[in-house]
Amino acid sequence: MHKESVITLKPRSACDFDIVSLGEVMLRLDPGEGRIRTARQFTAWEGGGEYNVSRGLSRCFEKRAAVITALADNEIGRLIENFILAGGVDTSYIAWLPYDGIGKQIRNGLNFTERGFGLRGAVGVSDRGHTAVSKMTLEDVNLEELFEKRGVRWLHTGGIFASLSTETALLAEQVMAAAKASGTVISYDLNYRPSLWQAQGGQHQAQEINNRLAQYVDVMIGNEEDFTACLDLKVEGVDENLTTLPVDSFKRMIVTAAERYPNFKAIATTLRTVRTATRNDWSAIAWSKTQGFAQATDRPDLEILDRVGGGDSFASGLIYGLMDFDDINSAVEFGAAHGALAMTTPGDTSMATLAEVKRLVAGSSARVRR
Repeated sequence: MHKESVITLKPRSACDFDIVSLGEVMLRLDPGEGRIRTARQFTAWEGGGEYNVSRGLSRCFEKRAAVITALADNEIGRLIENFILAGGVDTSYIAWLPYDGIGKQIRNGLNFTERGFGLRGAVGVSDRGHTAVSKMTLEDVNLEELFEKRGVRWLHTGGIFASLSTETALLAEQVMAAAKASGTVISYDLNYRPSLWQAQGGQHQAQEINNRLAQYVDVMIGNEEDFTACLDLKVEGVDENLTTLPVDSFKRMIVTAAERYPNFKAIATTLRTVRTATRNDWSAIAWSKTQGFAQATDRPDLEILDRVGGGDSFASGLIYGLMDFDDINSAVEFGAAHGALAMTTPGDTSMATLAEVKRLVAGSSARVRR
C-alpha cells in the first residue's frame, strides 16, 4: 500500500539549492581533552546550530547547500569563510559587514567549547555579543534572487538565530515568509538557550517570537524543554521537572503541538538520557501528519567523544530521509544514525560519510573495516 507523502518538494531540476540555512557561523575554539581555563592551545573549527545542518547535508548527504549569514570583514571572518568553503557550503549569501578595528560595533562570534568526560559535563562559553549576524537586516539578503530566480527546495533556521537580536527575529520571519511564498519547505529547530534569550526579553519573548515563526514551519524539531519553553505547551500528565520525558508523554506533547499548529507536516526530536558526559542512551522519535509516529533504533549506553552538534546532525539526517525517501521511518533512522556518528568525532560538524550512515541504519557494528 502506497504511503501518503510527508512533504511536497520542488523538483531538484528547478532549484540551484537543495538546502539553505539561515543562522550565525562562529569560530569554535576547542581545548581537546583539556579545560578552557587551563588551555595553552585550541583547535579551531566552525559551527552554528543552523549552519551545521546545511554543512551536514552537503558533506555527508551530498546535497547542494548554502548559508545566509553575516561576518565581519576581517581575518577571523575570512578564516570562518574558509571553513565554510571546505564544508562544501555556498558562500554567495554571506553579508560582509565592515569591521571597525576593535569589534566594538561589529565582530565575529567565538565559541569556546570543552567536550566533557565522565562525570564532568561539556561546557560552552560563547563570546558573541555585537556580532555581524545580529545586525543583519533584509537589505543584506537578496530574497527575490535566492527564492524566485535561483530556487531553494528546503530552508532551515531556528531559535538560536531568532534569539540573537530584534533584527534577527524580524529577518527570520521575512526570510521564512519569502520561502513559504516560493513553495520552499521550511524546517525550524527550537533550540532553546536561556542565556541567549536573557537579553532579548527572556522566556516570555522567546514564546512570543517562536509562536509567531511557528506559523511558517513545515517540519518542527525540538526536545521536551524546547516545546515547553518556546511554545508554552502544557500537556496533561507530563511532569515539567523531568529531565527526560517517557516516550508516551512526548507523543502526547507532539499531538498537542500538531493540534495547535495544523501547518506542521512533521515533528521530530532526539531522545537522550545522559548517564555521563561520554555515555548517553540515544534514540529519536518523529511524527508526520500522513504517516503517524516512528521511533529510531534504541542505542543504549552510546559512547560519545563530543556531543556538541549531535542534534544538528540528527536534523540533517532527518531532512535527508524526508528529501530522498519521503518516509518518516527512514527519516528518523537516518537522523538518529547520523547524530550518533557525529558525536564520535570532535567539532560541531559531522565527519561521517553517507556510506557509514547507511551501514549504521542497516544495523552494522563497529568492527574494523580493512
